[in-house]
Amino acid sequence: MYALSLNLNNLRLAVLIDAENVPRNSIKSIMEEVAIYGTPTIKRIYGDWTNPSIAGWKMHLLENAITPIQQYSYTVGKNSSDSAMIIDAMDILYTEKTDGFVIVSSDSDFTRLAIRLREAGQRVIGIGEMKTPSPFIAACDKFTYIEVIRANAGDKHADDENHKASEKVKLRQPSQSKPRSAKVPDDIVQLIADSISDLSDDNDWVFMGELGNLLLKKKPDFDQRAFGHKKLSSLIKSIDRFEVDFRHTTDPNIKHPFVRDKEAG
Repeated sequence: MYALSLNLNNLRLAVLIDAENVPRNSIKSIMEEVAIYGTPTIKRIYGDWTNPSIAGWKMHLLENAITPIQQYSYTVGKNSSDSAMIIDAMDILYTEKTDGFVIVSSDSDFTRLAIRLREAGQRVIGIGEMKTPSPFIAACDKFTYIEVIRANAGDKHADDENHKASEKVKLRQPSQSKPRSAKVPDDIVQLIADSISDLSDDNDWVFMGELGNLLLKKKPDFDQRAFGHKKLSSLIKSIDRFEVDFRHTTDPNIKHPFVRDKEAG
């Protein structure tokens, strides 16, 4: 799948989760998203587990084999989990064999951490809500919104009470169709066109995999699923401005997609 991989497949990943900035009913879908990029060899979640507000995490942690790390809130209104995550990340960087980190949070405090990890040659994948500040997004190799993950999963991993309620509704109502494709904004179309121009050969054609990699470098939170498409090639084909050509390879079962901008002069 030409889904903006940046060669992330099969990485050994350290997954660090900020419990105070992540909805617990999304954790299973988040871990499934992580599995796309590699093997989570370390899975830790940080929070003050004496706080009743996050007590509901227990079953989600057990089901996903995530280790809770206790961090007391020493000062009211301050998230002390941030410091614990940053310290652990640097310990892991120098003592564990990892290829990359997944930082699950919507907090901009992890911006410098993401930059430092990338300076050390680690891949950094950020996962957070759409309220995540842009500096943290820009500091990651790839950033994925939790809302997009949930929509792509069809909210199939809701917490127990919501899941039971939805099952009752399903018994009374016909199944809903899949979400329709959303209109691609003009700025995204222009981003794709500019990227094709940057990569195009003498015939104006660009290999789809290279285009996906460049799009991620320019815009780490680019995700074709936000527009209702599972694959980048599907998104490109939905835009009249672009033409997609699937070319044969030496393997008759494999075709490589190429794309060009029909408006390129």
